[in-house]
Amino acid sequence: MLSAIRSKARLTARRFAARQPTVIPTAVVASRAPLSATARRYTTSTNPDSALSTRSTVIQLLNNIGSKREVEQYLSHFTSVESQQFAVIKVGGAIITEHLDSLASSLAFLNHVGLYPVVVHGAGPQLNRMLEAAGVEPQFEEGIRVTDGKTLGLARQLFLDENLKLVEALEKLGVRARPITAGVFQADFLDKKKYDLVGKIRSVDKRPIEAAIKAGCLPILTSMAENSEGQLLNVNADIAAGELARALQPLKIVYLSENGGLFNGETNEKISTINLDEEYDHLMKQWWVRYGTRLKIKEIKELLDHLPRTSSVAIIHPSAMQKELFTDTGAGTLIRRGNKLASKSSLDEFDQENLKQVLIRPASVSTSSNPSDLVLSLSGKNIKAYADEPMEVLAIVESSEGSGPATLAFFSATKNGWLGNVADNVFNSIKRDHDKLVWRIRANDENLTWFFDKAQGSLSHNNEVLFWYGLTELSVIKSLLDNFVGSPAVTPGSPSIPHVTGIKQQARTFSTYTRPTFTSAPIQRVFNSRRGFATTNPNPPFGSSKSSNTKPSRVALIGARGYTGQALIALINAHPYLELAHVSSRELAGKRLEGYSKSEIVYEALSPEDLRKMEEKGEVDCWVMALPNHVCKQFVDAIDGVGIKKSVIVDLSADYRFSDDWVYGLPELVPRANIAKATRISNPGCYATAAQLAIAPLVPYLGGEPTVFGVSGYSGAGTTPSPKNDVALLTDNLMPYSLTNHVHEGEISSQLGISVAFIPHVAVWFQGIHHTVNIPLSKEMTSRDIRNIYQGRYAGEKLVKITGEAPLVKNISGKHGVEIGGFGVHSSGKRVVVCATIDNLLKGAATQCLQNMNLALGYGEFEGIPTD
Repeated sequence: MLSAIRSKARLTARRFAARQPTVIPTAVVASRAPLSATARRYTTSTNPDSALSTRSTVIQLLNNIGSKREVEQYLSHFTSVESQQFAVIKVGGAIITEHLDSLASSLAFLNHVGLYPVVVHGAGPQLNRMLEAAGVEPQFEEGIRVTDGKTLGLARQLFLDENLKLVEALEKLGVRARPITAGVFQADFLDKKKYDLVGKIRSVDKRPIEAAIKAGCLPILTSMAENSEGQLLNVNADIAAGELARALQPLKIVYLSENGGLFNGETNEKISTINLDEEYDHLMKQWWVRYGTRLKIKEIKELLDHLPRTSSVAIIHPSAMQKELFTDTGAGTLIRRGNKLASKSSLDEFDQENLKQVLIRPASVSTSSNPSDLVLSLSGKNIKAYADEPMEVLAIVESSEGSGPATLAFFSATKNGWLGNVADNVFNSIKRDHDKLVWRIRANDENLTWFFDKAQGSLSHNNEVLFWYGLTELSVIKSLLDNFVGSPAVTPGSPSIPHVTGIKQQARTFSTYTRPTFTSAPIQRVFNSRRGFATTNPNPPFGSSKSSNTKPSRVALIGARGYTGQALIALINAHPYLELAHVSSRELAGKRLEGYSKSEIVYEALSPEDLRKMEEKGEVDCWVMALPNHVCKQFVDAIDGVGIKKSVIVDLSADYRFSDDWVYGLPELVPRANIAKATRISNPGCYATAAQLAIAPLVPYLGGEPTVFGVSGYSGAGTTPSPKNDVALLTDNLMPYSLTNHVHEGEISSQLGISVAFIPHVAVWFQGIHHTVNIPLSKEMTSRDIRNIYQGRYAGEKLVKITGEAPLVKNISGKHGVEIGGFGVHSSGKRVVVCATIDNLLKGAATQCLQNMNLALGYGEFEGIPTD
């Protein structure tokens, strides 16, 4: 019955099309070619009929991304204030460079419905490139650009060029735009001695903005300021946008971002909404709210604290601007102050006069048309009432006896309650307290769409709609339907069945850190329609969109003499955020570090006591232990002895790979969120990394113990002379060693949770490992079945490549990933041979170390790692 009920969703959605939002990719609205072509036909004619026609056309297009109710409601809200108070939009330099067409198209849409956003832009990335081309090295102090005369001159010309670029793009779409490159921001020196020509805004002159809007032009501002003597000063664009918002007090402050919003580091999901009054304190205690994310949320709170409660901040991608501004579901991250919510177990706990006024206003849900009768019917019942402080929204839920669903007895929201998303906040509070709920509303209710979004199922009958969520038992649903239609429910799918719906698009939610029970689910295995084996990656990479840190981090490398240390130095040298602060090697102490160009570094012979003192002073953000096994403990103990554990330690030896106090750093198999919040990370072994990646996807299908025949180049034996790195001995030879109980055998078995046999060998080539892995299967499978499993499991992984042929070790040398292939299946179908190759110095050591450092320090996982 449930499947039949859900199968009716599309039918009912079509029947309610006039009220229900039609969800299409926002790019259709913002940047697809047909739409852009349409936009270019718009003119700035002053003909009233032409302007009206253009506005009507654009509103019709907006209706394609939201319901008519949503579009009209938000448009009315945005036009209820003076034009300059609609929105301040901050545009980063990267947006102008990479997304100019989407940005211009989105701004044109807003202008054609009569809205005049005030745009202020930066040009940081372009300025960095320009300075480097001019031979000027960018300098920053505490995240602020030090701006000398030459830098300011280049910046001024660049800002003029970028401003003109955006203005011309808008005018090509028929939008009048006015460049405003001076005269708005008045500033004093922030700290002349420290930052030179950098300003601190002290006032904002709104007149140039108001004049532009009065003339029918979009104001396009740069973030340059002047002091009282006319000296041009550089100001960060985020700060300029904030000061502009304080002066104009707009309804919306929009930060355009390539990431499209903020992300929850625990769930990897985009955060839909942050309500600061309710969530700020809890949010700032989360482990993943750090670095850039923490600073951004803190700055936004300070900004909104000085603006009316009707103001809010949106962080979105330029192509998603329409969906964010004109729909309940939104598209990016919405941040607002909100109102604190209260829940009460009795209506007597409310101010009775206020309660009376709320009960007599229009309500979407009410079990009685008379307020007095409603209060009387709820008297003595087990209820819970939810409301915000000014009671823009009131909801009353009656709990059932036993395990049955609760009933929403009353739900009323004012216009401000809907537009301010207070209704969402209240409903999500209900969800947290009640895992099963039913309610009824009129079929002609103007907010019907919103209730569809909140429900898992619904049924329409006699101009009334029954909604529910959290119900899974067929008998309960059947009884509910019987009671609603007044007769036994007919078989779903028969001609007389009322319109029954399934799960709808989820509207913008309230909580950034909890999910309702009925929508919380682990990542499911997705089965191929023909075969039953394909899976999706349950642990997707933390790319640049998940980064939370843009500040430099100081790295100390202990044990820099070896091959791995040298490989890591090369990677750090190319990393945009990491800086070597110290390199330690007793043999090389006093010598200059070669291969590192960011600064001049001299090898030191650091002792555990030296590390302890550095840790006490906070001189190092990340320690990398590139020492032989059983050596680094004294150094780790010295750091741990300080007791703060603010810095990160990544250990490349085997010393902590079996410790429960350390996180095992294999990002493709260990939950990346665990690594991201760790401060003590054990880097996996080279053999172990490739073996685990080669075996892990088939663990559910094992029919016996896998056997790994591994062969490594002699660099794996280190720099200390031994038979295993004696080229003369290895020539025309293959040397087996540690035939049982090798440390990697225990590591592989421990991490996969199965018994694995590992037989290592060393060969004459320098770097690179080849594994031939024999895997018994518990069921018959084909080579294609198995390859599909691997492709699904490692979908989106930049450092894992699945091939049909067996990979060759000569092709992996110098590369940063792992290649897995072969997939030779025995004629019985119950044994497969998988081959894997890895560069033992890179993904087997240095590259993987950098992955872990990036995750733990808040950078994109692949920052500084060549992934071609």
